[in-house]
Amino acid sequence: MAQQSDTVGLDADGDTSQGPFSRWASKAIQNPKRVYRAMFYVVTAFFLFTTLFPFYWLLVLAVTPNEAITSFGFPPVPHGFNPEAFITIFETVPLHIYVLNSFVLGLATTAIVLVVASLTGYVFGRLEFPGRRPLMLVILAVSYFPPAAFLLPLFQLFTGNVSIGLFGVSVSSPNLYNTPVPMVMPFTALFMPLSIFILTTFYGQIPDGLEDAARIEGTTRLGALFRVIMPLSAPGVATAGVLTFISVYNEFFFSFLMNDGQVASKLAQFFASQNNWAPLVQGILAYQGQYSQMYNLMAAASIVGVLPVAVLVVIAQEKIVSGLTAGALKE
Repeated sequence: MAQQSDTVGLDADGDTSQGPFSRWASKAIQNPKRVYRAMFYVVTAFFLFTTLFPFYWLLVLAVTPNEAITSFGFPPVPHGFNPEAFITIFETVPLHIYVLNSFVLGLATTAIVLVVASLTGYVFGRLEFPGRRPLMLVILAVSYFPPAAFLLPLFQLFTGNVSIGLFGVSVSSPNLYNTPVPMVMPFTALFMPLSIFILTTFYGQIPDGLEDAARIEGTTRLGALFRVIMPLSAPGVATAGVLTFISVYNEFFFSFLMNDGQVASKLAQFFASQNNWAPLVQGILAYQGQYSQMYNLMAAASIVGVLPVAVLVVIAQEKIVSGLTAGALKE
């Protein structure tokens, strides 16, 4: 007891002679949970700052009058208050048409990706054949290619500048520039590998007995896929669909280069228009003039444009988390 009292007395003397950080370090050595708690706070603060600060800055720019946007300190605060920017963005350009175009492109790409990725995931997840794993790695490697690597050949192809000889006759590719095709096809190629990987993992976990029972009842492999396997893999299908739609909605490269930035002037002309499919990215850039930059309108349009995706993520958050975690486990 006397020795313990001497030790406590030495620690107390050390606390008074050391600085704050040294005292915290001494207590952390005795209680490692303090270190874990401090690391949690630091990582959480860093994550919140890097994710929320860009949205805060967009909001500051949106409510600040454009002529007052000169320089900001840190943290940036609005130089005035002009919420009319959120109305002006719809009066200046048909932003809702740009958003609608992005929705149509996202839904079309998601539908194609889910159908093709389901068939491919079934093959890789439930069938055994030589070279399955190397071929899967090749498919996944496509998603790591930069979009710029495909730009020149695809631009030549979709603008009608590619000709091939077929039975002595030269056939040129059709000019599809300004249509949904030159955007949907690259989107599908770039975002399909992730969906194939997710669905392969899910389909591989379905017991063979369920598919065998369906086939004994007389259904085909495709029938078993769409009637048994896909419904049982609903979290994986939902995860692949939501991630694909969000990726297409936020895509910049092909959304910027495969159209001229024009949309139908009115909603009534939307379905009659065949060559005005500029997505949201072009709508935000439409506030950029030759001699003026309306940063407040661009910021307001960015906030309005991200709202549909934010709502979708909030609604599908549970499905996405359950799908990703269920796909990571294998019983």
